[in-house]
Amino acid sequence: MKRIKPNEGNNKFCMAPWTHTYLSPQTERRMCCASRESARSFKQYIDRSGELVKYDPQTLEQHWNSEHMKSVRLRMLAGETLPECEVCNNKLLNTDVYRDYFTNLFKNKINQAFENTDDNGATTMRPVSFDYRFNNLCNFKCRQCGDMLSSSWESEQKNHNMWSETNQPWMASPLREQIKQFQDTQIVKEFMNAVEDRSIEEIYWVGGEPLMWDIHWDSMSRIIKLGFQDKVYARYNTNLSRIDFKGKNLFRDILSKFKDWQVCASIDGTGIVGEYIRTGLKYNQFLDHFTQGLAFARHKRQMQLDFTITMPGLLELKNMFDLSQRLNAKLLTKVTFAFDARQLMSPMCLPRQLLNTIIDENLEYIKKKSTPLQQSLIDVLENMKNRPTFEEEYKDPEQIKQGKKRIEKIDIIRKTDIKKILEQDKRMLEWWKNI
Repeated sequence: MKRIKPNEGNNKFCMAPWTHTYLSPQTERRMCCASRESARSFKQYIDRSGELVKYDPQTLEQHWNSEHMKSVRLRMLAGETLPECEVCNNKLLNTDVYRDYFTNLFKNKINQAFENTDDNGATTMRPVSFDYRFNNLCNFKCRQCGDMLSSSWESEQKNHNMWSETNQPWMASPLREQIKQFQDTQIVKEFMNAVEDRSIEEIYWVGGEPLMWDIHWDSMSRIIKLGFQDKVYARYNTNLSRIDFKGKNLFRDILSKFKDWQVCASIDGTGIVGEYIRTGLKYNQFLDHFTQGLAFARHKRQMQLDFTITMPGLLELKNMFDLSQRLNAKLLTKVTFAFDARQLMSPMCLPRQLLNTIIDENLEYIKKKSTPLQQSLIDVLENMKNRPTFEEEYKDPEQIKQGKKRIEKIDIIRKTDIKKILEQDKRMLEWWKNI
């Protein structure tokens, strides 16, 4: 098999299978959080299929040179287009794809990856980048999220009989207890061994809400005590509702000690719209915590606003742009993911003409004053104009009606009303009423 390096034209190559290890809150292992692979135990939030057959978790040792991972490496070395990498291939979440991130971060290891992978796809390299989601503990219920990534969503689903053992098997006993035992014994051990060995070069803290985890504060403090914090790149995706824990401040006592770090603070709208989308958000508290982070940031990449565009979030495009400019912070932008027309939190649920009109109106405002810090927003909005809407892709008005009923049910539970949000744009409100 001919091996093709990136500098020889292999634009499908990614360093993740040689450097990175990912684990979901339900202990599913993948190449990364965006890869779409056959589920081993049960499907994940970005999967189309893969119902539970049996709970069969893998250790890192079992996974790292498994037949699947070996196949992935061989296909990447040959420059093949992997279906597992569809999210990056088609830019389904954002225009800045994860493949580029890993290959740029570990570009000094590319030759090592080619040299240390045998003809079967096994590698002698070891993972140095960890994205371990130790559980789904989270104090928010963001509208575009769900029970797999938020314990608050999980509790709400249970309290209102909105789940089933068939659809959410990991929420039922005894599987729930088995998962927790595997997390507490095997997963924590794997991660802490890497800390003690000082082999970690990057950590991605994301949940759930990682700043609610004891292991975050304990392991980051341990890295500092062991004295290799200058060799670890600490990366976060957090709702930033907590920055203090047991007398320690995230910025003052942890991140200020590290050579480099990045906090992507999730915020999908300002004021009442933001608080509607992200149930649990206290907007003024978020601004205070973000401002504290800015005081410690040494460059623009370290404190970023992480904006996922939702359907109601279309009302906030100008406000989020203005917030980015006021804080002088980068606005990292993504689009809510959807597999079918029931996910009405996706902006792609709108009819094409209405969606494009809203985008064009906002681009006219944004482009006049934009800086490179808002380029991601512009790129994503322009990309949305070329992506299929639900009407064009799914052609199923019944699913859209089902999605509306689900939002209305959640509104009743949370004592909110999306119509009061959408009335800011009479066109969107009229569309909603006519579903």
